[in-house]
Amino acid sequence: MIGIGIDVVDLERFRAVVGRRPELLDRLFTSAEQVDLANRADPLPGLAARFAVKEAAMKALGVGLGSVAFHELEVVGGHGQPPGLQVTGRAADRAALLGVAGWHVSLTHGDSVAAAVVVAQ
Repeated sequence: MIGIGIDVVDLERFRAVVGRRPELLDRLFTSAEQVDLANRADPLPGLAARFAVKEAAMKALGVGLGSVAFHELEVVGGHGQPPGLQVTGRAADRAALLGVAGWHVSLTHGDSVAAAVVVAQ
């Protein structure tokens, strides 16, 4: 194992921030991530869980906010497939430098929080 990260997102706070600044969705999530959840009655919990994955992945890579772009960490899978992480750009460069060969992703959300654990190996 090269790194592990965990993150928890308060759904009420996430909803409030996105409500005030909806343009953040385009900054934080790829088009594919947004489209993947668009048909849900309430896509915000799923988006918050994906945000938690991105934060946890940054922790697993040992980088802080601003070191890599959120779009460089794309949550993939779903629809009967386990979640995964597609890494590009500076995030991919950092992963290669560390020798990351794969990712394990677990995410969840409930009524009040979303959470994720990411393992880089």
